[in-house]
Amino acid sequence: MQALGEVASSCEAALYVVKLGSATLSHSRVFDELLDLGGRGARLLVVAGGASGIAEHYRRTGREIRTLVSRNGDEIRYCPPEEMRHIVAAYEEVTLPLVEEELTRRGLSVFTSVARGAGLVTATANGPLRVKEGDRTRLVRDHRAGSVAAVDVPRLNALLDAFDVVCLSPPVADAEGGTPLNVDADVLAAELARALDADHLRLVTGTAGLLADPGDPTSTLRHLTEGEGGQYARGRMRQKVRAAEIAMRGTSDTAITGPHTVSAVGATRFWTATPPAGDLDLLSRAVQVPSVSRDEREFAEFLAEWCEDNGIKAQIDTVGNLVATKGSGDRRLLMLGHLDTVPYRWPVGWNGEVLSGRGSVDAKASLVTFLQTLAALEPPEGVELRVVGAVEEEITGAGAFHVRDAYPADAVIVGEPSGAAALTLGYYGLVKIRLHTREHVGHTAGEGVRTAGDRLVDVLAAIRSEVARTAPEALTATLGVRALNQGDVQAGEAVVDVRLPPGHAVDALLDVLRARVSDPVRLEVLRATPGLATPRTSPLVKAFQRAFGEEGTRPRYLMKKGSSDMNTLATTWRDVPMVAYGPGDSSLDHTSAERIDATEFRQAQRLLTTAVREWSTM
Repeated sequence: MQALGEVASSCEAALYVVKLGSATLSHSRVFDELLDLGGRGARLLVVAGGASGIAEHYRRTGREIRTLVSRNGDEIRYCPPEEMRHIVAAYEEVTLPLVEEELTRRGLSVFTSVARGAGLVTATANGPLRVKEGDRTRLVRDHRAGSVAAVDVPRLNALLDAFDVVCLSPPVADAEGGTPLNVDADVLAAELARALDADHLRLVTGTAGLLADPGDPTSTLRHLTEGEGGQYARGRMRQKVRAAEIAMRGTSDTAITGPHTVSAVGATRFWTATPPAGDLDLLSRAVQVPSVSRDEREFAEFLAEWCEDNGIKAQIDTVGNLVATKGSGDRRLLMLGHLDTVPYRWPVGWNGEVLSGRGSVDAKASLVTFLQTLAALEPPEGVELRVVGAVEEEITGAGAFHVRDAYPADAVIVGEPSGAAALTLGYYGLVKIRLHTREHVGHTAGEGVRTAGDRLVDVLAAIRSEVARTAPEALTATLGVRALNQGDVQAGEAVVDVRLPPGHAVDALLDVLRARVSDPVRLEVLRATPGLATPRTSPLVKAFQRAFGEEGTRPRYLMKKGSSDMNTLATTWRDVPMVAYGPGDSSLDHTSAERIDATEFRQAQRLLTTAVREWSTM
């Protein structure tokens, strides 16, 4: 039985849809990149383009490739019904075997098919095609091209679960049952990304994204919104821009990348949500890059690129944290945010000056204020300012544990929503445990039969009672329970979360719980981080008090019953003042109503920058 997750919820690994043009298939590096993505746990759906494979197949068979010229002057491969079997053969005998060989050689399991196979993708036939013949225009009625109408999502998800890489190519099935229909491979990739709710779409090309000047390989257009790319696209690039704009109707992070690389660093990114003012660009874009726990790398690379553009030294460390630093010296201030969000996405959008989207509150707005503060300030001599965007805050705390051991500091600001007019002085501690048990299956009509479920129910009641006796103000929640038969054994497990007020030792509580849990139930500690509170007399709090004063704001001081990366640092850091600050209403955390108001974001940005300046000059 698969273990319950750290939060007892299900979350599929991130899905990348990667379109590889036929020219890119001859570059082995791109297959190494796919191997790396798979190694990070991503699910991979590759769409292979076929121009080179078709040319090779036709050369082998001595067949002539027939072409047409569109009204805008582009050359189009002519695909009448009798030609489609040769197009299919080219993919099945040249292009797809090449992809399979490259990936299999790297130890990946691969499923390849033209998209018409088993009706994985169906389309409706396009109308007659207008083409140019000299000075005349004529209609071609037998050209077999179509527009994607349906994607078999359940079957594709089953294939993605079964194989390391699924690779599809045109043509697709005709919804009316005729001969297959050709579709553009970039457009096919975009439609698949939308249908499957992909996290990332990469349209790989031979240039560094979309170029403002095709003759200048350094003229990449880095950021585009809907309708902006068409004026720069020429030839095949038109279809990539069209595909990107199709994908923008979904929720994927979309980029035209290259030359011949999946990496979006230095690429052309497409943004669906346009902020009402330029000072909100980074906030808006940060929320549009999906970064569910364990899929933070794209977001980290995006922010590292922003740091480089803004004169900030930044790197991605060994566990995947973004680390950005200014200044050096004996006084060190750490601003610790987190990159990841809980699962579930919906289209990011602005309604006036309110931004909606996963992570807008928890806690990308806070991290953005940290980075923009770092960009705005030059620390005085002897002061180091460091911003870290940590991974896995929402599940394991792995990023913060690495910070604890690698980046010492004299004071810490944690990026979590307090509201612009409030300061969080501390958090409850967290004890998270998993219970396991196995019982031989017996007929439930038998006297004295005990199931794994029975055992868990009894132990969960005992734990709740013991926590209430030991720490009456603590909060106990069962995050998930499961018991399933496995042959003649029933296996059961449960995940329990205890929020412990500051002043109660987590180790002491664990000792009490272990004493109440005995065979056949076993207790596994998932997380044990203490609660803490920083006094208002701390220099760090005083720096914020001065900043609140400059804003004319009377602050509220909070003690939160949740937990944050502050607790992780406190497992070994002693006498280090820590507070949490960031814009947003924390009651919206992890909800589908998550949103941030630009006015509050700007206020928090001003106040944070003042507080950091005050601390730096103390």
